[in-house]
Amino acid sequence: MDTLQSMRVFATVVEAGSFAAAAERLSLSRTMVTKYVRYLEDRLGVRLLHRTTRRLSLTEVGASYYGHCLAALEGVAEADQAAMRLTAVPRGTLRVNAALSFGVRHLAPALGDYLAAFPEVRVDLTLNDRLVDLVEEGYDVAMRIGTLVESRLIARRLAPVRLVVCAAPAYFAKHGFPQCPEDLATHHCLGYSYWASEGRWRFPGVAGEERAVTVSGRLRANNGDVLRAAALSGLGIILQPTFLVGEDLKAGRLTAVLQDYPLSPLSLYAVYSSRQHVPAKLRSFIDFVAERFGPHPPWDVI
Repeated sequence: MDTLQSMRVFATVVEAGSFAAAAERLSLSRTMVTKYVRYLEDRLGVRLLHRTTRRLSLTEVGASYYGHCLAALEGVAEADQAAMRLTAVPRGTLRVNAALSFGVRHLAPALGDYLAAFPEVRVDLTLNDRLVDLVEEGYDVAMRIGTLVESRLIARRLAPVRLVVCAAPAYFAKHGFPQCPEDLATHHCLGYSYWASEGRWRFPGVAGEERAVTVSGRLRANNGDVLRAAALSGLGIILQPTFLVGEDLKAGRLTAVLQDYPLSPLSLYAVYSSRQHVPAKLRSFIDFVAERFGPHPPWDVI
């Protein structure tokens, strides 16, 4: 039997003064109330109550145990209330993981507004470009970009992430413009280490078929900002999201090519571990980033 419930029943019997009265208060049968008390006595190996036909009274051990029961039950009630308060109002520490470039450029500037809206929440933000294990590493939520594989994690799509092939005007002045995806094989293409198809850039064809082009260059990196800086210096062509290079494209520092061959967009997701009992701090954050970044991302607004 459940020890905590047995303690509640025992305390109610003492307060009500009889098994029958306790049974009525708890909406249990008298037999069930008796079983709960007997379970405690058997587990402890002591008698908690003196029973007569007219009245009940506590034994010496029973009186001591009753006091401890009240303290324990009060502690449980306080713990329940604290948990319910955390569920009702966003508060506590929220551990967030995001890709480095996206986190620095877009998430970090947005956090001021989030923290102002939810003053009882603290954010612990970690930025890296590897795929973290939310459960093992203790994150509440991860902001992920790409095409999600099947998993037990829950993902909420926040916004499209558009990809673009681009380089500095100086690079094209020296090496010419690629006219079709296959031309990239003769250009200096800078690789992103975490692309699933590293070394092959994939373009959709006119009839829906895929055109995979093998590319190479003198630099690859596991961070988009490194590749952006190299492209700005004229080192080669990059394939990167507009949240990273959008401002450079608008300012003319980078030039987009192969726009007649648009790449399939990726997506920005908020990924978390379970739909059940989602704490208010997590719900508030996911709703906030969904409104801030989607469905029409600010980095694509011209």
